[in-house]
Amino acid sequence: MREGVALSHIARRRRLWRKIVLHRYLYFMLLPCLLFFVVFSYIPMGGLLLAFKEYKFNAGILGSPWVGFKYFETFFNDYQSWTLIKNTLIISSMKLFLGLPFPIILALMFNEVRNKRFKGITQSISYLPHFLSWVIVIGLVQRVLAPDTGLLNQAVQLLGGAGDTFYMNEPEYFYSVMFWSHIWKGIGWDSIIYLAAIAGINPELYEAASIDGASKWRQIWHITLPGIRPTVIILFILSLGNILSAGFDQLYLLRMPGNMHLSDILDTYIIRVGLQGGQYGYATAVGLMQGLIGFLLVIVANRVSRRIGETSVW
Repeated sequence: MREGVALSHIARRRRLWRKIVLHRYLYFMLLPCLLFFVVFSYIPMGGLLLAFKEYKFNAGILGSPWVGFKYFETFFNDYQSWTLIKNTLIISSMKLFLGLPFPIILALMFNEVRNKRFKGITQSISYLPHFLSWVIVIGLVQRVLAPDTGLLNQAVQLLGGAGDTFYMNEPEYFYSVMFWSHIWKGIGWDSIIYLAAIAGINPELYEAASIDGASKWRQIWHITLPGIRPTVIILFILSLGNILSAGFDQLYLLRMPGNMHLSDILDTYIIRVGLQGGQYGYATAVGLMQGLIGFLLVIVANRVSRRIGETSVW
């Protein structure tokens, strides 16, 4: 019996190696991707030891003394911790839940455009902001919203208003500026995957629906949206991993004295106490907490989705 199991195992290994040799060029193409994740994702994970050590430059990571869960206790005992978590959850939830329909709607609109030239130009325009850094995007936002000289304030002046509102510094405008700048930058790029999912729907379904007299809206509601539902669910599950990471670049550049109590999030806090304050172990502990909570949320959401809708990442 054992010999049979061993022979079966050897046969499977031989078949695996034959497939690898047969498709060796595809594996060579995959190699740079694997190396990227090994070098930039897996090897740096060794630095997570800092979350449990008091780092000393002369001793290095391995030689520094252990402190256990001291940094985690310090963070949750800090009066700022719950404000930071609340700000992060509010901003990331706005981006995740409120921002989810926008690229889907844009993909549906592109799918209905029949003029290829117009479709190509508008798609290129919508993709362009993705390739701009947040420094450039926030610089443009500041030009538009600047007091007195900004485009919006000049329009207010033409309509008889004062036109001196400093929108970037006023807390009541912070969430609007943050959300719409995020949407403008990413909506075109995020719509690509939904367009690909729509392209994979069987066109015969639309022909049959058209013959039955279904309107465009009915076709979208009963064919297109159900067809891309698995893609939407998978992307949503993956996005949950970043629920405690609201986006450092954008929020760091949007921070102003007037909106500091709203824009200070875990990402900016980690940079402040880690790189600027030199508390490397403490900052690593906060970052590790972010990653673990996001990881657990992805696992839970994936399991729930698999049981309810039979769609999951794995």
